[in-house]
Amino acid sequence: MNSVSQPSRSSPAARRLRLAALALLLGGAGLAYAATPASASKIEIKRDAAAVDRSKAEPSSYAPVVKRVAPSVVKITTETRASRVARTGPGQEFPGFDNPMFREFFGGRMPEMPRTPQGGLGSGVIISADGYIATNNHVVQGADRVTVALDDGRELSAKVVGRDPQTDIAVIKVEATGLPAITFADSGKTEVGDRAIAIGNPFGIGETVTTGIISAKGRRPGLGLAYEDFIQTDAAINPGNSGGALIDLDGRLIGINTAILSRSGGFQGVGLAVPSNLVANVADSLVKRGKVVRGFLGVTAQDITPGLAESLRVPAKAGALVADVQPGSPAEKAGLASGDIIVAVDGQKVEDANRLTFAVGAIAPGTEVELRILRDGKESTLKATTAERPRSARAGRFEEDPSDQTMPGGDEGVLTGVAVGDIDRDARRAMNLPPRLNGAMVTEVDPESAAARAGLRSGDVILEINRRPVADAEEVVRLSREAEGRKTLLKLWSRGSTVFVVVDETDEAPAN
Repeated sequence: MNSVSQPSRSSPAARRLRLAALALLLGGAGLAYAATPASASKIEIKRDAAAVDRSKAEPSSYAPVVKRVAPSVVKITTETRASRVARTGPGQEFPGFDNPMFREFFGGRMPEMPRTPQGGLGSGVIISADGYIATNNHVVQGADRVTVALDDGRELSAKVVGRDPQTDIAVIKVEATGLPAITFADSGKTEVGDRAIAIGNPFGIGETVTTGIISAKGRRPGLGLAYEDFIQTDAAINPGNSGGALIDLDGRLIGINTAILSRSGGFQGVGLAVPSNLVANVADSLVKRGKVVRGFLGVTAQDITPGLAESLRVPAKAGALVADVQPGSPAEKAGLASGDIIVAVDGQKVEDANRLTFAVGAIAPGTEVELRILRDGKESTLKATTAERPRSARAGRFEEDPSDQTMPGGDEGVLTGVAVGDIDRDARRAMNLPPRLNGAMVTEVDPESAAARAGLRSGDVILEINRRPVADAEEVVRLSREAEGRKTLLKLWSRGSTVFVVVDETDEAPAN
């Protein structure tokens, strides 16, 4: 099985744990923003939106391009002062200090023990002549000191302007002018098969250049980021390359190298870079506000699978299926409803839920947008005004079934092998279910059933069957028996969000 590792900060401790364990620890706190006031913040990103000229013959040498661009790529070193408080309990660093005798001796307070500061390495790209540098969030997160080594030999202290863990992009700044800023290409115009050059500082050995092609676009490898839309390349990148430049043959930035997929922790042909268009938008917002402000509609959306497309009678890749609409949200005010399919936002085609997230997130809050939707097979247009995306915690996932009272799904219905129960007050509290949620809770699923193969599990809440709302367990049984055909469209509350699934009884279980 593949593991996910990053070409990121390198230290002796990290090497002992093997590079394969560098699995994008993106959510950590501990690094305060040093944001410049918005009135004084300004960033001038050089852009070149022209498409790559693919009619040109491939050069015999990349040296001219590298000489022009390499000064724009910097080496970043970080230092993190580790906590001085002795830990106790599992994984304790100073065994024995949790003994009550020691606590009494030290007056109830544990002694503080100094620890060796941890160092890290990464790369960065100069994006403006006055000292702004783009890199990865995981390169600088938690760092107490950041130092930038320029191509001309200077080493300058840097401050963190802002970080965006949701895209793994950060911006730092050094006090210098006249720096060689890189030119941004329109990453949307790159194509699979285009040549690409990676420049960075792998393993801290110094500036290194590798070349390859763009292997894929729009990759979502599941690294734990809210916004994943990576460019995949086979240009060799390794630990220390994080935050470095991925450029085209014209020397323009097409991405920031971020992660690798690898069994060993070393490069194995699959490198991932954040597209330059996304880098530019995030960097601009971080410089101006110290944070990224994204548009928000208030919908939970999902991709349309072949099974869903058949049940909804729409083409595959028809858009993003709205599973849930938050009360009081811009989407609800615009008239959007669960079961609608969003096919375009302001004329920009929406192919799936990920594309919807990016399209809405790129729109400033307070902007009126036009949503083209499919509802019951008919196309219509709605107007919505985006709000600022709230910082809300994900609901807790269901761990166990708290219900005593269950009802069998029945052997005659399409949900054979599923047991359901009513949602009482205790179950609602135990499962942290929203007050507005009505339905029937799944208490047991036969692992050999079609429902289990569709993804149903204990703790899910059935909200609708074939677009008909469910009030309680008895109604689930009745609607299940009344359903025609051997495919059933379910709307569920599952693991903290609303989703649609298709239970297909014609889908045979795999033979053992």
